[in-house]
Amino acid sequence: MKKLLLLAFCWMTLSAKSQTDRPAYLHFENGEAQKVAVFSDPAGWIKEEVWVETDFDSDLDGRPDRMHVYITRPHQTQTEGIKLPVVYNSSPYFGLRIPALLGIGSKKNFWKVKHELGAEPKPHRHMRLGTRTKRPLFASSMDRTWVPRGYVMVYSSSPGTGLSDGVPTIGSQNESLAPKAVIDWLCGRAKAYRSRTGNEEVKAYWSTGKVGMTGTSYDGTLCLAAATTGVEGLEAIIPVAPVSSFYHYYRANGLVRSPGGYLGEDADVLYDMINSGDKKKRKANNRRVRDSILVPGQDRQTGDFNDFWAERDYVPQISKMRAALLMSHGFNDWNVMPEHSYRFYKAAKDQGLPTQLYYHQWGHGGDPPMRQMNRWFTRYLHGLDNGVENDTAVYIVREGASKPTAYAQYPDASSAEVRLFLVADGSQQGRLLLEPTQGQVPLSFTDDYRRDMKALLTGDYAANRLLFVTQPLNQPLRLSGVPEIKVRLTANKSAANFSAYLVLLPLTDGKRLPDYENLVTRGWADPQNHSDLRKQVPLAPGQFVDLRFSMIPDDQVIPAGRQIGLLLFSSDKEFTLHPKPGTVLTIDPAGCELVLPVVGGQQAWDEAFTNRP
Repeated sequence: MKKLLLLAFCWMTLSAKSQTDRPAYLHFENGEAQKVAVFSDPAGWIKEEVWVETDFDSDLDGRPDRMHVYITRPHQTQTEGIKLPVVYNSSPYFGLRIPALLGIGSKKNFWKVKHELGAEPKPHRHMRLGTRTKRPLFASSMDRTWVPRGYVMVYSSSPGTGLSDGVPTIGSQNESLAPKAVIDWLCGRAKAYRSRTGNEEVKAYWSTGKVGMTGTSYDGTLCLAAATTGVEGLEAIIPVAPVSSFYHYYRANGLVRSPGGYLGEDADVLYDMINSGDKKKRKANNRRVRDSILVPGQDRQTGDFNDFWAERDYVPQISKMRAALLMSHGFNDWNVMPEHSYRFYKAAKDQGLPTQLYYHQWGHGGDPPMRQMNRWFTRYLHGLDNGVENDTAVYIVREGASKPTAYAQYPDASSAEVRLFLVADGSQQGRLLLEPTQGQVPLSFTDDYRRDMKALLTGDYAANRLLFVTQPLNQPLRLSGVPEIKVRLTANKSAANFSAYLVLLPLTDGKRLPDYENLVTRGWADPQNHSDLRKQVPLAPGQFVDLRFSMIPDDQVIPAGRQIGLLLFSSDKEFTLHPKPGTVLTIDPAGCELVLPVVGGQQAWDEAFTNRP
């Protein structure tokens, strides 16, 4: 008891000290740092660049890699000696020249996806990038957001990009240790220099030692990378649509699956995209890292999970993390899919870390509201006791809305499994029912990657899919969580893609419709990995296997009048490899189940289909 009282006294003393040590210029309202005039004039901002020395040598040039860092801070940190907390953004993209950035999507630079499953993929063309050298290399939008509110803005290029030393590794250890070194410097534990190779040391005397990170996509991934090192001084992170596992980004349950919009991209292609570092070292780096580690490790021939991918998963590394987490993601982000944020958020919550979650219904990117971000950084960086840890834990922007709805948790606390069974009725679409039907005969369909979702849902291409639907809803029904599917199948070849979509029928037409109008979620899996993600077992024609996998997490309100449909097919035109059409897959409906996370559980499901006057 005495120990607890002593700890509480120490915490209150430190908290009081941190609040009294804040510069008098700062102003807070409603728990948020406000813009103040003395910090708001860009003409009074000091901009400088330094190179922070790391403790690794990833380009093997015989000296520790140095990371290029750019700083924007109020002049009062120089003229009056005040100290401020830091908002930090690390990125692999700062060094890219605009023409190179615009050319990233060229199909010539991607792997060809039109080949048979299990065949050795043909080599592809590697892009050659220049390095942007015109200063500043960094975007200034965050300067305008955070510097007027009493923060120093710090940016850095990740290893092997821009003017940083080293080599990109797409999620390996040096990409975690690089931002850690920058944070160590901001906290007085590492060294930085005025030039890339010089010895003139620079101190971060203007830093309070309180650092927060934020960024979107790969920038958000680097927030996770730094946080999972457990670096002291990183108090809070706000990652937006981050990759939490590069296996989950480039594979799905044993299947080679591209991120949406980047068909044929893989880890080595991403390496080429960001490899904007020292031209003189690129040839050796390419040979040693891209060609000798990434290409064989990513294994496009099988898609199996292996040690290469395990190293590039941040969730198992979360035990060291101490930073408070505010995560943001879109439920219809088919590039970095929302499974990434959910699995990391869940792990952080299980660790007992302060967590908040912001989801919206759109695609890639999308910051939390400024008020939410401001309160998060105000609490953990400025040290103002604004009670943010007691705020609503989860915010979700509902379909068609602009403002979020507050929820106690995600998935919703009242979400419960509803188990549905697949029943064929002799038509082009079967039924999803609460009770299984005995004595069903197997159903077959023929793979054809040329058919997209809209085509497959018509009767014209019924031979290329199976479709099972509910009755129309009589009232809205909310799904919240992770749908799961079990399929008993076989094929007439040793390998086949397998894809499953949860859709809404009838389809609504119109230009630029949001995805949620017709799509709930998706999922993919390799039947050869039905028992082990690390080892394929070729399919034997006529021999059924049970394939179980989770679909992408979602939270969606299904409107009254619509039907929920389960679309089963093989190769996905937008995401998977494209083998020659003709593989026949056979499904045993009696061995198939769909498990939906329904808010209100079985009772809500029953009420949604009950006829009402």
